[in-house]
Amino acid sequence: MKKDINYVYSTYFQDVYRFLFSLSRNHHTAEDLVQETFVRAHLYIENYKGEHVKTWLFTIAHHVFIDYYRKHKKTIIKDDSYFVSLIERKTGMEEDIIVKEEVKKIISLLESLPEKHKLAVLLHDFHQLSQQEAAEVLKVKQSHFKVLLFRGRQAIRRRRNEADEG
Repeated sequence: MKKDINYVYSTYFQDVYRFLFSLSRNHHTAEDLVQETFVRAHLYIENYKGEHVKTWLFTIAHHVFIDYYRKHKKTIIKDDSYFVSLIERKTGMEEDIIVKEEVKKIISLLESLPEKHKLAVLLHDFHQLSQQEAAEVLKVKQSHFKVLLFRGRQAIRRRRNEADEG
């Protein structure tokens, strides 16, 4: 059953926007890329094969970002304040500060990861896609995605330890 594109837009706009904003680090660019994502979704709705709509949209958004990235030839990384807002925990003020500092450290470590490792961590850990869904977005087998995610997390841990020791 095909979803009505207006329903899909209103339901998944924020998720797609957050994903694209985390890749582009620019509000206006993310808005443009979201619009392009939904235009492509509308044009290719007949290709929707019943998989999870969010996964399908993230796949389209990822392709839109890659096209944008290739066109503009610059690496764009996430804004620290964005990920801090992703953590929706009801904690005390001191704990909030500690969590925000930890997220900032992880964001800076993400910048140095290879693109596939960075995307694996972003899709699974920050955007809560399942491993299968994230693998579909990256167009890799789930077993390969697990390796990418493991290596990305491992690199973050290793660099955190090096930073703490140094």
